Amino acid sequence: MTEFSKVLIANRGEIACRVARTLREMGIPSVGLYHAADRLSAHVSAVDEALLIEGETPVAAHLDAEQIIACAREAGADAIHPGYGFLSENAAFAEAVQQAGLTFIGPDPASIRLMGDKIESRTFAAEHGVPVAPSVLPTGDIDSFIAEAASIGFPLLVKASAGGGGKGMSIVRDPVDLADHAKRAASEALRYFADGRVYAERYVDQPRHIEVQVFGDGQGGVIHLHERECSIQRRFQKIVEEAPAADLAESLRAEICEAAVRLASAAKYLNAGTVEFILAPDGAFYFLEMNTRLQVEHPVTEMITGLDLVRMQLEIAAGRGLSVKQQDVQLIGHAIECRICAEDPTNDFLPETGKVLSLSAPQGDQIRFENGLTVGQAVTSDFDPMLAKLVVHGSDRTAAAEQMVRALQDTTLLGVGSNIDYLASVVAHPAFVAGDLHTGFVDVHAESLIPAELDEASTSAVLLAALMGNNAYHRQIVDYPEPYASMGHWRN
Repeated sequence: MTEFSKVLIANRGEIACRVARTLREMGIPSVGLYHAADRLSAHVSAVDEALLIEGETPVAAHLDAEQIIACAREAGADAIHPGYGFLSENAAFAEAVQQAGLTFIGPDPASIRLMGDKIESRTFAAEHGVPVAPSVLPTGDIDSFIAEAASIGFPLLVKASAGGGGKGMSIVRDPVDLADHAKRAASEALRYFADGRVYAERYVDQPRHIEVQVFGDGQGGVIHLHERECSIQRRFQKIVEEAPAADLAESLRAEICEAAVRLASAAKYLNAGTVEFILAPDGAFYFLEMNTRLQVEHPVTEMITGLDLVRMQLEIAAGRGLSVKQQDVQLIGHAIECRICAEDPTNDFLPETGKVLSLSAPQGDQIRFENGLTVGQAVTSDFDPMLAKLVVHGSDRTAAAEQMVRALQDTTLLGVGSNIDYLASVVAHPAFVAGDLHTGFVDVHAESLIPAELDEASTSAVLLAALMGNNAYHRQIVDYPEPYASMGHWRN
């Protein structure tokens, strides 16, 4: 069993702050990384030690595996936590970390490779009795692939084998569009993932997106921490997640969780992972993919189980094995998470930029506001538009939804456009409240989800109130400058 003396967090923003928090609670020193563009980010001060990394772009710096490992050595760290995104699912990086004599806090490289390849993972799932949707694998000849894909029937979902985040993915409803979609997906896959392979599967209209959080000991021992509902998405990317899934029959819930455990156990999976499924309206479910890392939405699982998933990751990586047995995993109440993004919901969710002028969010035992922002920080197009996560817990789904709407209404972010009001509209929507969820929710209810714009007078009043409530701004306009402040009750 290994005891870590120092852990480097190979990430930024809210997830770096999140990992640093657990490290501090465990008494393990943390090392953070930042690009010059991120010097004001909260994660720089959240860690015990922060090192500057360089690159042609901020993202390139965070993808520079050699530089990151060199930073770990320089700081005297003996382990690296990748967070999510960037190098978290890069098998070559995990191997390089191990070859450098460091511990990679995540799955082994073989599992990352297997599950990171959408085609190989689907084949593996099918071989172990996990249902997969009818599909066509790449043949090396785009024309024969198109012909075979058409034989499955429409609609089809064309996807990049090495894809993620909606890149290289499209829905094809008309046979005449298949060739264009397949070639475009292959081109996009090659550009984003250096792997032009694509495959096609029968698309399920208005499915639910259900995923299961699993932990493995690397020897075939696997537990699940219940399921999450991630059906509220825009452009194939999640914006609202909850746990447990809404209105799911207990027998179906058990079947889905058992399938996830079976898959992870067969792979002798190590550490944290998430098995994702598509649930059809008729109750049939199909394996979608497995994410070999900590998920963005892990806080909802923490809130319904009372477990610290980052602590569990660290314990497994240190050789302590699984700290909890399946029969001891609790399910307490209901939790909902909303991803606060710098984007414009009225303009196809295009990213927004600006500078954080004011930031405040409600506090409470049943509320978590995970963020890596500071007042004065620039929000640019250098990184993903997700800025923060607001997470609430309630005694049941109705209570959690009501709590979330209030929490969103009490959250203020000035200086950059965001989807905060839009998220409140989603969670308050009658269809959401009724649990009528599917991945097309945002499109089906598009017109009723856009919140009304404030008039000019109301906007000015809100801005003034927020600024007056900002301590830094208040001191700037009220406090007397030196030397007059030291003169006592001086008046002009």
